[in-house]
Amino acid sequence: MSISKPFRKRASGRREAAPAIEVKTVRSNLPITVSRPALLEAGADARFRRLVYDLLTIASRMTVVREHLASGMGITAPQFSLLLAIGQFQAERGVGVTAVARVLHVSSAFVATETGKLAQAGLLTKRANPKDRRAVLLSLTRAGRALIERHSNEIRSVNDAFFGALARNTFAALSTTMADLVHSSARAIAQLNRTESDSWREAAE
Repeated sequence: MSISKPFRKRASGRREAAPAIEVKTVRSNLPITVSRPALLEAGADARFRRLVYDLLTIASRMTVVREHLASGMGITAPQFSLLLAIGQFQAERGVGVTAVARVLHVSSAFVATETGKLAQAGLLTKRANPKDRRAVLLSLTRAGRALIERHSNEIRSVNDAFFGALARNTFAALSTTMADLVHSSARAIAQLNRTESDSWREAAE
């Protein structure tokens, strides 16, 4: 199933768009955008810039895919991720809100709000944790599991196409690298937050 924009018939007499070609690497006159030696080649950041552009493209396309799959299930994209994560980690007893938030890198408050909506829709159950009555355990209902199963063929098909370029060894390496980038990107965001906080403090003085 296509997830691109609707097909538009090409006007007669017009040539097909030329296939993408590899852009030659040239030395930029701009200041380098990274200084770590491991991220530079011969003192240049060309490969790093290409990596950033590619990551942004991949992130955008992953958003398109997730929104498409979620729309077909009648839920939002974040709720789609929540359903799959809860189904993956619930085991026999259910999975806690904090654990789901940690896996998806979102706040516990966000998980609590969105799972409340999913519970109202009959796709999730929320019950008190018998070991800690203040905590909540989340589990898929039969309806929630059935919803995922009905769309599982398309989910597999899209994921197989999206990640089909990865061999077993590159998949393992990429998984490790992405986990590392999640942690380092969190440090970058914390740095930005400190900078903004300092700016507000200086403006108030």
